Amino acid sequence: MRTATICRKTNETDIVIDINLDGTGKYDIQTELKFFKHMLEQFACHSKFDLTIKAVSLDSDEHHLVEDTALALGSAIIKALNDKKGINRYGQSILPMDEALVLCAVDLSGRPFSKVDVQINTEKISDFSTILLPHFFQSFASSSNTTVHIKQLDGADPHHIAEAAFKSFARAISSAVKIGNSKDLPSTKGTL
Repeated sequence: MRTATICRKTNETDIVIDINLDGTGKYDIQTELKFFKHMLEQFACHSKFDLTIKAVSLDSDEHHLVEDTALALGSAIIKALNDKKGINRYGQSILPMDEALVLCAVDLSGRPFSKVDVQINTEKISDFSTILLPHFFQSFASSSNTTVHIKQLDGADPHHIAEAAFKSFARAISSAVKIGNSKDLPSTKGTL
């Protein structure tokens, strides 16, 4: 079973994540940021990972809470993958949400990179600072050594754009971690 538990406690946050990559999309997300909780629930539902997150801010700074949650989530996925043998490695999704259309492509390459190309023309979505959207994916990429590309193809509503980004990311990651037909590493280098 591909599962992991990650505990990340700093002077700024206290994060505990349990993940099962071969789950059904069950989730229990506890965090004080309502919109962020909604996005993490969407991630669990659309990735079909069983996911429990308890993310507590110790310094009342949403930046630290979002960053540390993303760092812990990336670490949990990589830990659950073990040696990565047999995984698809790549995943992609183009996801519509009403007028919004967002593409996400990921590579579990062992090389961290993140490019988030979205146009959100508001500083907040509910209680979530929109500057943290690209920062979440950058932090995830950094801790999981994953290449993440997210590109908005269409859309105007900030909520729809952000939600389509999280959903397409979930579906891309879900595809990348799936076990394919080979038991080998999907790389000619012999490592990921």
